[in-house]
Amino acid sequence: MVTILPALRQVREDLAGLLDREAVEQVCRDLGYVWRDRRLDPYTTLHLFILQMVHQNTAMTHLPHLSGEQFSASAYCQARQRLPVAVVQRLVDAVARKLERCAEVPLWHGHRLMLIDGSGFSMPDTPELQTHFGQPAQQKPGCGFPVAHMLALFDAQAGFLYDVILSPLRTHDLKHAADLHPKLSAGDIVVADRGFCSYAHLALITGAGLHAVFRVHQKQIVNFRPHRRCKRDVGKGTTGVPTSQWVQRLGLGDQRVKWCKPNSKPKWMGDEQFARLPAEIEVREIRVRIREAGCRVREVTLVTTLLDSELYPAAEIAALYEKRWQVEVNLRDLKITLGMDVLKGHKVATVTKEALVFSLVYNLVRVVMLKAATRQRVRPNRISFIDALRWLQPAKPEVPLPELVVNPVRPGRIEPRCVKRRPKEYDRMTRPRHELRNRLRKPRDAA
Repeated sequence: MVTILPALRQVREDLAGLLDREAVEQVCRDLGYVWRDRRLDPYTTLHLFILQMVHQNTAMTHLPHLSGEQFSASAYCQARQRLPVAVVQRLVDAVARKLERCAEVPLWHGHRLMLIDGSGFSMPDTPELQTHFGQPAQQKPGCGFPVAHMLALFDAQAGFLYDVILSPLRTHDLKHAADLHPKLSAGDIVVADRGFCSYAHLALITGAGLHAVFRVHQKQIVNFRPHRRCKRDVGKGTTGVPTSQWVQRLGLGDQRVKWCKPNSKPKWMGDEQFARLPAEIEVREIRVRIREAGCRVREVTLVTTLLDSELYPAAEIAALYEKRWQVEVNLRDLKITLGMDVLKGHKVATVTKEALVFSLVYNLVRVVMLKAATRQRVRPNRISFIDALRWLQPAKPEVPLPELVVNPVRPGRIEPRCVKRRPKEYDRMTRPRHELRNRLRKPRDAA
């Protein structure tokens, strides 16, 4: 059977060993999964699954041509359903742990940079998926598709995807953010947008021995005037006053303050967990002026747990937050380039397995990019993701890894937020399909 293992062995032999037959069957035995000796056994099914996602979630009828095996689409569909989610999750975690130990990427002041962000993807409109994930509120029943919420954890330097958590659409990013903390190591810096900025999340990060650089939430009042009063000083009922206590001025637009524990717990946190939070935490607030032409935002306020202004200058922290944009590029590669934006499974378990295999394939492409970047002496993010994917798709044992396309550096690049290509002139579906079919039949029946 044609698999990507020969190509992977040219890049990382140890990763290929995690996906060979003996390793896959051992994982099945460890999890108590018993299977029959048949053509589509767990090993074959998993590699067909990977082959399908490497080719951007191609049709099941295309897989026999790609793999050289003879089977029907129905047989493969049933084999995918038999494959337990736990087996796929165990293999995805094993690859992520191997990447974490072996990835040689530069550190920022001795810290590893991690990016967290939430996104979503669509799937077929089936009752089970609608019940579990839900659909956007503005869409009428029968007129939209279920959408899942996805929380992803990326390495900022190499771009590896260390974990992905799926949940219903109406799930706040912070609900499962703490579930990603065990995937991190002490001293790691989490960089994220203001959706992840809250007292509770910063307290959890500090308690786990981690650091954070977030954009301050839009409801948080920040005042850089030294010795200014806070809400605790002026009492309740006063508006426009910060809740934080001023501690020290570190520079222009740079200060240390104490954030106080709010009276009410966030909806995503349990009572016991909220009770264990400290009464206050000390953080650093930094105001960044943006003078670059074309940027919509002129000023950004950051909050960080990196309190030492000499070791971590404000300008370097501002430059560090700019790396947050890389998570948007990583999600674009995962959803658009690979094709995870719209999944095909009709059951929750199938959709979960699809998402896990997509994350596995994404990391395998990143391994190819890292190998090419080391040889071509550029940063991993400069290597073209789609060019690495194209090499991985038809790669044979005797075809070595060539020099891949290196994307140019385009600092200050701006583009209008609009679409040039016009959509087709069709009306949007505002009623369920069966109602629209009945309306089309009525004139014909009357005639």
